[in-house]
Amino acid sequence: MSWPAKTTDKRSRRRRRKVDTLRDSERVTRRPLVFWDRSKFIILITLVWFLVVWYQMSNDPVLGFNDAARQQLQVTSGFGRWLVLLLGLEVIRQLYFLLTERSRHAYRASSAFFSGTDRLSHHVSDYNRFRLARVIKWLIVLGVLSLILGLAYHTTPVEGLFQFPATVIHALPTILYVMAIVLLGVAQFVAIFWFMSRGGVDVYNPGDVTTRFADVWGQDHVLERVQENMMFLEDPESIEEHGGYVPSGMLLWGPPGTGKTLMAEAMAGETGKPYVFVDPGAFINMFFGVGILKVKSLFRRLRKLAVRYGGVIVFFDEADSLGSRGGSVGGQPQPQGYGPARGSAANRSRPDQGAQSGSCHGLSYMSPVSQALLVGDSPFAAAPQADPAPRRSIFRQILPTGMGGGMMGGGMGTLQALLTEMSGLKKPRGFVNRVVRRTLGMKPKPPPKYRILIVMATNMPSALDPALLRPGRIDRIYHVGYPSKDGRKRTYEGYFAKVAHEVTDEQLDLLATMTPYATGATMKDMVNESLIVALRDGRTVITWQDVLRAKLAKSVGPAEGVDYIDRERHAVALHEACHAVTSYLVQKRKQIETATIQKGGETLGFVKPIPVEEQFTSWRSEFDAEIMVFVASLVGEKMFFEGDSSSGVGSDLQQATAISLHMESRWGMGGQIGSIAATMAPQEAHPILDGTDRNVLETALGKRAEARLETLAERTRALLAENRTSVLAVGHALETYRTISGQDIAAIMNREQGPVVDGRPYGQPDFIAELETYHLSAMAVQSRGRSLPLPVPSRHVTPELSVIPNTTIPNATIPGTTEMRPESAD
Repeated sequence: MSWPAKTTDKRSRRRRRKVDTLRDSERVTRRPLVFWDRSKFIILITLVWFLVVWYQMSNDPVLGFNDAARQQLQVTSGFGRWLVLLLGLEVIRQLYFLLTERSRHAYRASSAFFSGTDRLSHHVSDYNRFRLARVIKWLIVLGVLSLILGLAYHTTPVEGLFQFPATVIHALPTILYVMAIVLLGVAQFVAIFWFMSRGGVDVYNPGDVTTRFADVWGQDHVLERVQENMMFLEDPESIEEHGGYVPSGMLLWGPPGTGKTLMAEAMAGETGKPYVFVDPGAFINMFFGVGILKVKSLFRRLRKLAVRYGGVIVFFDEADSLGSRGGSVGGQPQPQGYGPARGSAANRSRPDQGAQSGSCHGLSYMSPVSQALLVGDSPFAAAPQADPAPRRSIFRQILPTGMGGGMMGGGMGTLQALLTEMSGLKKPRGFVNRVVRRTLGMKPKPPPKYRILIVMATNMPSALDPALLRPGRIDRIYHVGYPSKDGRKRTYEGYFAKVAHEVTDEQLDLLATMTPYATGATMKDMVNESLIVALRDGRTVITWQDVLRAKLAKSVGPAEGVDYIDRERHAVALHEACHAVTSYLVQKRKQIETATIQKGGETLGFVKPIPVEEQFTSWRSEFDAEIMVFVASLVGEKMFFEGDSSSGVGSDLQQATAISLHMESRWGMGGQIGSIAATMAPQEAHPILDGTDRNVLETALGKRAEARLETLAERTRALLAENRTSVLAVGHALETYRTISGQDIAAIMNREQGPVVDGRPYGQPDFIAELETYHLSAMAVQSRGRSLPLPVPSRHVTPELSVIPNTTIPNATIPGTTEMRPESAD
């Protein structure tokens, strides 16, 4: 039975299309060539041969075509014989292609032969093969040029090659004149773009970087993961032999000063690879396109270094300047930034950055949860996401949040060029490899495996584009956070080991407790400031007193030289004393570090407690204690000033009200179990909680919150009344010394000797009666002209000072503190 010819042709075409879609590894014969690919070089060589014959006839008009063709085919002379030789080689090549297209055995033998030659060539290093290939290419170019010059000079190719320089020198003036005219028009633009594309990239060769992992302290959990990546960079076969790949990108994100840059330097120092430092500011240019040129030039240099040294580490500092605002590190958008959602019990923020320059009384009494809650999109948690309807926290008007808005990378296309280079390193490179081999019908050779480890550091990870953070570009993301207590102690030990000191191990442990959320940079500065204090006293050995003085100097700042009138000084001292005494009695998980009434900027004084342990949850009792500390200023002023109070308590009440509202409405710590958050859509602001509902205190929720505030205020009133003498004692110490430490406050409360303040006289009834009299006199003072001397205890002892007596806080608010302001910030 015979099938129609038309049906047979269709089946043959379908079969050929099916064969053409097979992969190279699945083929049993070579892919068939189309007619044009099979005949294009034969046609080209034939046309060139006819042109050579025509050129021969044009030089001799008497010479006919047959004679000219015969002369070109002579063995001793004639250029046409080379063309005939090339034509023969092309015919042989096409016969070889045709054979491998029809025969499986021929295709298998050919594949085995060429794969063997490839394996043999790979015994030579990539760098040597690159140089050898370049030499061969130049020899081929010289050979072709010599053939053309021999034909043009009517001589042999070798003689024509040697005659060419003389011709060039003879025509050099004309060439230079033409080139000068052409280059003059573009020289200015070339110079501008060349100079703008320079800079911003520093290359450190192996051995230049002396930093090691042993120099990075307090980040052991991150170092373990980083060392794992270094192992893969040094021995890539350990993962590639099992079907994996070497991670090529790493993001280190966290607060400033935690050691991200130092860790990147340690990577280069440990591996012995070149280290390339990239300044992101170099990609911000006046003209579009310069940033793209810099990115292309950077990765071209990285590929050369990777081939030469077997790997390279490139570090992008402040990488958030290269990307627009994007999603979260975990891959899913988080409206409130990184980590747990705002208000979650697991949200761990930095307490000592809660008070901004526009806040009143700071946030030091509050847990990290309530701090992040009150400031809305907390600048110390992470950069917030862009929101078309920006939220406002309950007192957003008092606590300004961090600035939003990402940067676009310094020009159109810079970020896109970076993304392309990071994921486009496997494409064939080189003109001969990409163009010539493909033109000859040969498959381009894959490039060598470039061992390029890209390390980026930022303190605003949410500002990075999601495409930059996808696996394949950034494979590993590590949070370089604040060191733990053990990490801080290890960091202090490392920095104190570089100087002469008499600080004991127990004192270092205490210092690590006294400096929560300290970074490596702040701890290094603390040790350096301690050395400066010692040198100021004419000593070269640091003592524990030097450390305490340096710490207080960093917390309080330089003196402003402004004092209060007598009555106001006494009022401010009692205000802060109420905060300090209440905090000492009810905040069991915190201890007071510093209390001061020195005026500075917009603050009249502050009390700064610090946590004694690291905790990740907050409880109802802790929130109640926070509210009690906040309302202690109002309750104390009314108690000591016969119902009168100052405007400095305004922000205290606002913060206490905010905590009470959230305890009643969201955290299940009030009279109802239901959460108001269930009535809000994701990323939606609630009018009661975002501060837009001015009548919130008149609602049922507001009344429950007010009832809680009244209950806790009454408890605080009873506490202060019971400890009235302690409040007067702490206030007297603040008026005397302006700045005292938490140890001094504890000494006053326990009536014992402290580092600066002797608390024993405050246990004498006669001196307490004198303090009561002084308080009544201070209330009666109304004019600036009258002076009111402070009472001095009969056995007052002044030990060696461990603080700076005449210091004050800087103009900016001290983070994580409680301050009194002259006016309310309504």
